[in-house]
Amino acid sequence: MRHRKGFNHLGRTSAHRQAMLSNMASSLILHKRITTTLAKAKALRSYVEPLITKSKDTSTHSQRTVFSYLQNNDAVHELFYVVSGKIVNRAGGYTRILKTGIRQGDSSEMCIMELVDFNTTYNVVKEKETKTVKTRRGTRKKETATVAPVAEKAPEASETTPEGSSNE
Repeated sequence: MRHRKGFNHLGRTSAHRQAMLSNMASSLILHKRITTTLAKAKALRSYVEPLITKSKDTSTHSQRTVFSYLQNNDAVHELFYVVSGKIVNRAGGYTRILKTGIRQGDSSEMCIMELVDFNTTYNVVKEKETKTVKTRRGTRKKETATVAPVAEKAPEASETTPEGSSNE
C-alpha cells in the first residue's frame, strides 16, 4: 500500500534521486527549458520552486543554502542574478510543464519543463491600442480651414495637345 508516502521515489535510491534532481534543477536554471518525463518534472517542480523562492533574498546565507542543494556555482549565480530579477513580483508558480506526448521506446509521458518568465511565446507584452470611441449619433468632423484651389500650370511649348499636334 502507498499510505503516507509523500513523494515519488522515481525507482531510485535516496542519494541517486537527490543527485538527479540537483542536476536537473541546475540544467533548468542554466538553460531555462528542459525535456524530461512527466514524473521527473513533477518531482523536480517541488524541488526547484522553493530554491527559486529563496533566491529572492540575495543574502549570503540564502546563496549558501541554495548551493548546498545545487552544487553548481554557475547555476547559483544565474539563479540569484538573472532569474531572481525576473521573478521578483511573482508570488509562486515559477515553472510550467507542457506535455509533448509519449516516448516511443517505453511509452512514458514526455514533457517540456520551463521557467515561466523566460518563455517569450507566452509572455508577449501587448501594446495598448488606441480605441476609437463610437457614439450612437453620428458626429461630423469640423473642417477648420478651406484649402485654396491650386493654379494649374500652362503647358510648355514641347508638350502636345490632345489632338496630337504641337503648340507652335
